[in-house]
Amino acid sequence: MQIQVLRGPVAGRLLCCCTLLTAFSAFALSQAAAPAKPAMKPSPTAKPGVVHITPADGYGKLLSLVEGEFLSAAEAMPEDKFNFAPPAGSGNFDGVRTFGQQVKHVAGSNYFFFGGADFSEAATKAKQDEIEKLTTKADIIKALKDSMAQAHKYVGGLTTANVSIKSGFGSRGTMAAFGIAHMMDHYGQMCVYLRMNNIVPPASQKK
Repeated sequence: MQIQVLRGPVAGRLLCCCTLLTAFSAFALSQAAAPAKPAMKPSPTAKPGVVHITPADGYGKLLSLVEGEFLSAAEAMPEDKFNFAPPAGSGNFDGVRTFGQQVKHVAGSNYFFFGGADFSEAATKAKQDEIEKLTTKADIIKALKDSMAQAHKYVGGLTTANVSIKSGFGSRGTMAAFGIAHMMDHYGQMCVYLRMNNIVPPASQKK
């Protein structure tokens, strides 16, 4: 069999193609032989879109929200209605607190929920007894504001390190949550008292 030898431009192009194929094959083999690199693992701290807030910020914002509603409701009731309680015949309200007593109860209870290390059991009771004796709207509102200041001081000291430390009914965080829920409980009752006197709670008024 006779072999034909190619020369000229055609031979050059074939030689170029063979060279490229040989180079590509060598590259492919080297890549296949090389050990696969492990996939990059995301950093455990790199979580796009996730924002963390401190316990102090979280509880503080919630407390401020509830404080605004509760304080505005207390201030909305005229002083001559601070002794108001739903009258007989308007439902089963036997033995319920008057409006002023509702406010005083929350003010005194705040020292139980938010007293922390600042208030012993005896000091808390003394504070509650002092508040219970108040009679004027101005004095009751001042006592409420003072108790809210204590509540903010307490939640402002909460951290990820101490929020779960045992305290009261559970932990420090539990006491803060219970205290805020307690305010909302009595706020709801006070709203009924206000509306029975034709007063719309400020937080519910149309802006």
